Amino acid sequence: MTAVATLSQPASSPALSTARLPIVDAARGVAIAAMVVYHAAWDITFFDLAPVDAVGSPFWRNFAHAIAASFLFLVGVGLVLAQGDARRPGASQPPSALQPQRWRRYLRRLGVIVAAACAVTLATWIATPDRFIYFGILHCIAAASVLALPFLRAPAALTALVGLAVIILPFRFSSALFDPPWLAWLGLGATVPNTSDYVPVFPWFGPVLIGVALAKVALPRLTAGPAGRWAPSGAVGRVLAWSGRHSLVIYLTHQIVLMGIFWTLFQLAGPNATAQAMRMRDSCIASCVETEADAGQCRLTCACTMRTLRREGLLGGLAAGRIDDEQRPRLSAIVRQCRIVDPPLPGPR
Repeated sequence: MTAVATLSQPASSPALSTARLPIVDAARGVAIAAMVVYHAAWDITFFDLAPVDAVGSPFWRNFAHAIAASFLFLVGVGLVLAQGDARRPGASQPPSALQPQRWRRYLRRLGVIVAAACAVTLATWIATPDRFIYFGILHCIAAASVLALPFLRAPAALTALVGLAVIILPFRFSSALFDPPWLAWLGLGATVPNTSDYVPVFPWFGPVLIGVALAKVALPRLTAGPAGRWAPSGAVGRVLAWSGRHSLVIYLTHQIVLMGIFWTLFQLAGPNATAQAMRMRDSCIASCVETEADAGQCRLTCACTMRTLRREGLLGGLAAGRIDDEQRPRLSAIVRQCRIVDPPLPGPR
């Protein structure tokens, strides 16, 4: 995910509930801070400022998924909080969906999320039309905020079971019938769409339902205890709570700030040689695997190629696209030599 990007909680904002839980705001602030860290790592990868791979590394991918799941979980918690009765000590579960007087506020906040999602789609379509975002985290939050409403009246156990089923289903079932773009938002297609941020209903609606279920059970008891009376006192707590209350604005603006900072650093310091080598090695391996059956041999060949290019002072020029006609024969010779030096691994191909 470019990560995974994410956002304001429509349900627990002041637009929906005059009584907030600061501890929930702070939890959302933690998720916002994690999102900023991930996008900073992504930008560092993009500019080759350090040997960080926020795109292909399993650690960073899982980190981005955890951030998205936490935001969506808090969407479910916020929908329960928006009913007001969920905070009353002794309430076993909220009696109904949003009360009539709250619908206008709910729809106004939902409209803000939808407008922000459309803005993201338009901006990415202009900037990167081949990978524009048409169902990212904001789109998912908007859809989930509507789809979850019937579950506010359902038993918590049933809601949790449906949430788990939503998470599990796309790992057990997929079909090319769901590949057309107008069905891609479901997340059940056989092919992952080429987009910078993809957060489809399956499996990502699942964390929202789990948030609803746990909030029904836990919030009445939680708010009657110390957590319900907690208020941010230190600087860190106040910043996290403030960030949680303004998460949509931070989401929409933080990448502009980060990209400006890292672009400036790139202009001042230039790319990191180790980072360039890592990116070129990964690109070399990906291209090799498309034509070679042996991924292990591809890794050996590409590692040898990168070492030799760096030793002969050609790596920087190749990364910057400055290889001239006199250097191209040597580049081809290095690739051939590395394939010979690192012979195919034994075993079936």
